[in-house]
Amino acid sequence: MSELRFVDVCAGAGGLDLGLEHAGFEPVLLLDKKPVACDTLRRNRPTWHVLQADLLDFAPSRHREIYDIDLLSAGLPRVKSSATVARTESEGELRLLEATVYLAHAVRPRALVIENVPGLVGAPDFEPIRDLIHKELNHLGYRFRWFLLNAADFGVPQDRRQGLLVALKKQHFDAFRPPEPTVRKHLPVGRALRRSMAMGGWRDADRWAAQALSVAPTLVGGSDRRGGADLGPAGTKKAWARMGVDGGTVADNVPGPDFAWAPETGRHGMVRITTDQAALLQGFPSDWGFAGKKTARYRQIGHASPPPVARALGLAIRAALTAPAPPVAGYTSIP
Repeated sequence: MSELRFVDVCAGAGGLDLGLEHAGFEPVLLLDKKPVACDTLRRNRPTWHVLQADLLDFAPSRHREIYDIDLLSAGLPRVKSSATVARTESEGELRLLEATVYLAHAVRPRALVIENVPGLVGAPDFEPIRDLIHKELNHLGYRFRWFLLNAADFGVPQDRRQGLLVALKKQHFDAFRPPEPTVRKHLPVGRALRRSMAMGGWRDADRWAAQALSVAPTLVGGSDRRGGADLGPAGTKKAWARMGVDGGTVADNVPGPDFAWAPETGRHGMVRITTDQAALLQGFPSDWGFAGKKTARYRQIGHASPPPVARALGLAIRAALTAPAPPVAGYTSIP
């Protein structure tokens, strides 16, 4: 399988990049402004070209190798709707979305993929953002499609809906089909984490796993501006509590042999997951390491795109880019 070339912006911990690599894409450049994310990428793939820079300051003319690539990908920070866009943080997220589309104008990839919140696909509050994207992509000669994917449908033990935009040059678009689910039955948290829960000698690992029968709620990385590592807002914590897990913090280690699991007594009787286990719930392989301290590691994981979804998406885009060109009207092939 010949490799196609891609550039990824706001690369983070590399979830999109790892999945695209598994789909036969080779990174030309990975861009992220956070030192810890760049450290994660370099630690796992020393040969990848990783550039620490802000997308808003990035000058493509200084990196001629990224011109005429096959794919530009972006797992951007989650945008807010137009109802909240007056907030400074929301304005920054919207500017990154715009900058990605303008980067496509400069480097002219054969395909573009943007991953973000589900609401971006069709919610009325996001209509001004979609209109901006539509006008620019139409001007550049792309055809495009918005759709939703749920990571749980691709073997990831997490209910994580992703809003996706895939744009392709017109000659490739008709061959594109959004990826179909790769599993018939979702992978529950207990089955995904049973082995790791038992690694410290915890005697109740099997009993815990037997009752953790649903997929995990969506992992939330949180904001760099506030708070430590926890598993999400109040509703998410309640969902975790129903599986006997304390979602208010992230553990340093898996439970040991003396831990008494008694969730009916409250948080102190619940088990906690580690950052390594959070990475498993996000679909990362166990050998993918994360740089930084615990909170920084968890935030990278919570913000990442699940690699199995990225692989399926990459294979779908690859199939469209490598499909035979349709015959030209009025001409017939000669055997």
